[in-house]
Amino acid sequence: MAKEMVFCETCRKDVGFNVKEVMQRGRLKGEEYEYPGKIAICDECGDEVYVAEIEDWNLKSLYDAYRQSKGIIPQEKINEIPEKYNIGKRPLSLLLGWGEITFSRFCEGYLPSKQYSDILEKIYDDPYFFKEMLEKNKDSISPVAYEKSFKAVDGLIKQSTVQKNEGNRPGKTGLEEDAAYIVYKCEDITPLALQKLLYYSQGFYFAFEGKPLFEDDCEAWVHGPVYRYIFYKYCQYKYDPVKKGEAVDESIFETSQKVILDNVINFFGCYSGKTLERFTHMERPWLQTRSGLPMFENSGRIIPKELIKEYFTEVKEKFNMLHPGDIGKYSEDLFEKIRRF
Repeated sequence: MAKEMVFCETCRKDVGFNVKEVMQRGRLKGEEYEYPGKIAICDECGDEVYVAEIEDWNLKSLYDAYRQSKGIIPQEKINEIPEKYNIGKRPLSLLLGWGEITFSRFCEGYLPSKQYSDILEKIYDDPYFFKEMLEKNKDSISPVAYEKSFKAVDGLIKQSTVQKNEGNRPGKTGLEEDAAYIVYKCEDITPLALQKLLYYSQGFYFAFEGKPLFEDDCEAWVHGPVYRYIFYKYCQYKYDPVKKGEAVDESIFETSQKVILDNVINFFGCYSGKTLERFTHMERPWLQTRSGLPMFENSGRIIPKELIKEYFTEVKEKFNMLHPGDIGKYSEDLFEKIRRF
């Protein structure tokens, strides 16, 4: 293969060249930055020669230094987003409420503002956030674009959940199986009530068994404790009861798991989702995790598992619970408290 040639101003002819890596300094938006650069050296006279591709590489390196300094998302990440979520650049821009070519320009190297960058970073890192945005703004894109992207993000979420729960088998179930069991056993359970029964199942399993029922984290949302994956799995039902699926294979549950789930269903499943929400709003795990937040401010703060374990262990001791059948003492106490106020 013939060596690339460029014109050397000193030699006044086309010459071969070698590339040398050097640290360089450059100014961008009124500030100076140091960045790893490259220069081309003439093979004959040793002077520096101009190579367009190297200048482009140096410019990108300068922009990368600026991005890193200002916390701006790297261009490589921006370019990966459409492929990750199987969505075109134009539909993605419309989904975000931006101009039709805004996202395309960022893919080409234009610098996003910090506000835009933070949104793109969150989309890149968090499939749940992208799915929420996709559901909220789906009318801004075509049904075909929505369906393609929905399948992609749903696959990513399911994959991450499977990976997270792989260590639970055999003999242990994961969050999704526990949710399916509760839905199958309950009559007319709403997504809101399902979230709270999962939370109480986790809490009382900690109290009686000393370990988590499942590994997924619980978040302190405005309307109480929420398991994000379950929220998106059943979000299409909104305030309506969740449609029952096929019968759950109960043999996948350990006896201790089934006993806790059954008693939580029995003693907490009789209340509405809004009543259960009020229950959790009186409890330390949710209150402490949301400490300092305005009442209706959205938050993804995680309720520490240790806090859940500590609280429900105290509840078990306070109400002298000798076995899971005593869980009803606590639910009755909570109901009496909200009935009085």
